Amino acid sequence: MAETAARRPDNRYGNRPTMKDVAARAGVGLKTVSRVVNGEPGVTPDTERRVQEAIDALGFRRNDSARVLRKGRTASIGLVLEDLADPFYGPLSRAVEEVARAHGALLINGSSAEDPDREQELVLALCARRVDGLVIIPAGDDHRYLEPEIAAGVATVFVDRPAGRIDADVVLSDSFGGARDGVAHLIAHGHRRIGFIGDQPRIHTAIERLRGYRAAMEDADIAVDEKWVSLGVTDPERVRAAAEAMLGGPEPVTAVFAGNNRVTVTVVRVLAALDRPVALVGFDDIELADLLNPGVSVVAQDAAQLGRTAAERLFRQLDGASVAPERVELPTRLITRGSGELPPAD
Repeated sequence: MAETAARRPDNRYGNRPTMKDVAARAGVGLKTVSRVVNGEPGVTPDTERRVQEAIDALGFRRNDSARVLRKGRTASIGLVLEDLADPFYGPLSRAVEEVARAHGALLINGSSAEDPDREQELVLALCARRVDGLVIIPAGDDHRYLEPEIAAGVATVFVDRPAGRIDADVVLSDSFGGARDGVAHLIAHGHRRIGFIGDQPRIHTAIERLRGYRAAMEDADIAVDEKWVSLGVTDPERVRAAAEAMLGGPEPVTAVFAGNNRVTVTVVRVLAALDRPVALVGFDDIELADLLNPGVSVVAQDAAQLGRTAAERLFRQLDGASVAPERVELPTRLITRGSGELPPAD
């Protein structure tokens, strides 16, 4: 990535390759480049090849946006989320937008729906509209497709999860430490049979939170029964089945650690139907958690600070800062409200 960084101009607002650059490199006129870019006839195969080679070498992308603001330092940046409907991403998105506005930039966002192919399609569509920077919550684990865009001057910061197979700025919460603290809290209140229900195992945060769970159990010299662990999609049907399996049988778990906000909401509903108390700590805060009885204890991460930090790092790149990509990890905090402090029923 050192070569990529060296090719970046000091200030990249408006410095993306243009058709004029392509024409100069290929030794042809602007009209010829326009014909090739728009798939129009009238270009010989040899000329088309030279133009295409110039396009590939420069990382040029056609500007598909009907209106691109380029007055002074006005720019646009893209934000790619996992799911726009997830409450966790609301404050994160708002924080990115606030930083963008402070820099005179517009924010365009979209969701990948946790689909790596859709993520790539969305990111490249934003690049085609000539955004100057990208904040990405990745769905995939291979981001080499972004290397030409980064080399062409698109500032890029990943948030919540690291990039795959490229070196890039990333801003994370301490998923491992937060989960370890949450499970240790349950252990401190007498629990030894503790279930873990998390997201899909290919997701970085799910693996880190599972690792934190296992570390806390190991620290307390508690052997984990693999029937206490369930990873998978976070739709209510799957989570409900996993929770009911852990909570049934002759030796049910006496506490549950929920790996994210969507899991927590379903587990709360399952526990409400039981005739015995079961302790619960969730990762991510949830709306109305303090109004339930008992209130839901959570490991909270600061979604707004994640978004703000990522956006600030993005604009630092755009303002010409020449620094190596860094990994920034923000702390979590345990909020006790009652559910995580319940003692074992047996």
